[in-house]
Amino acid sequence: MTDAPYVPLRPIPIKDRSAIVFLEYGQVDVIDSAFVLIDKNGARVQIPVGGLACLMLEPGIRITHAAVTLAARVGCLVVWVGEGGVRVYAAGQPGGARADRLLWQAAAALDETARLKVVRAMYAVRFGEAPPGRRSVDQLRGIEGVRVRTMYQQLARIHGIEWKSRRYEPDEWDAADIPNRCLSAGTACLYGLSEAAILAAGYAPAIGFLHRGKPLSFVYDIADVFKFESVVPVAFTVAARIARGELDSRDAERHVRIGCRDAFRQTSLLERIIPTIGGLISASELTPPDEAPEGQPPALPEPSSGDAGHRR
Repeated sequence: MTDAPYVPLRPIPIKDRSAIVFLEYGQVDVIDSAFVLIDKNGARVQIPVGGLACLMLEPGIRITHAAVTLAARVGCLVVWVGEGGVRVYAAGQPGGARADRLLWQAAAALDETARLKVVRAMYAVRFGEAPPGRRSVDQLRGIEGVRVRTMYQQLARIHGIEWKSRRYEPDEWDAADIPNRCLSAGTACLYGLSEAAILAAGYAPAIGFLHRGKPLSFVYDIADVFKFESVVPVAFTVAARIARGELDSRDAERHVRIGCRDAFRQTSLLERIIPTIGGLISASELTPPDEAPEGQPPALPEPSSGDAGHRR
């Protein structure tokens, strides 16, 4: 009897993965080749890290070098966040291996004409109609702000909740009202998912078009495109149920996360994000750069992976 030939594992493409998992209070490690969460009593819960797009680590979590290494190898983004997932302290980088897409994105962002075309495409995808003509990026941003405020008010009326305005103070999380807390929790989920998709596709989270000057500018751009079809309805539904006494307000963030997880799966959000990113940047009418003629092939062959931007 001969041994079967060795076949290296190939990371699962991002579109085929489950969206996101939050972990708190325990140690994350690799034991017997399994990625596990160990609680204070020694109980182990296996985490299918290879089938996840993003893993959120909240305060109370310790993670070993072996666990971080395995997450990077299978292309799962690891993000260290604050309580409730409302602050990002650090993030792993499983992507970023496609220089051509990084250069294409940067070229479109640096060319003001191309940038405006991308922003207009974002507006069209988000609101389902073309933006007004002959408007600058700043003017489109103002128009967008008015429409967003109106959409919040309309959804609040539909769900029967009291809505004042969008207010978020990371240093005073408990001071926010329930609708705002629910929205912040849902938005954190969407940011994590969007960043994982951006990295998996080989783009840069910091190079934004509508948002500029932040480490996650492009994450905010992409998340805003999908925000009102995904996390906002979930957040307002949870807030309405809390107002009716059906849910405990102390578990608001947990209920929002579960709702977002289900909404991401039901709408096949992961399958749509990466093609949408490519379509938006294509609206710049710039073509991806060709390989440099003086470029040399790698000395060692590079293994293939599940997505274009995955880095082994």
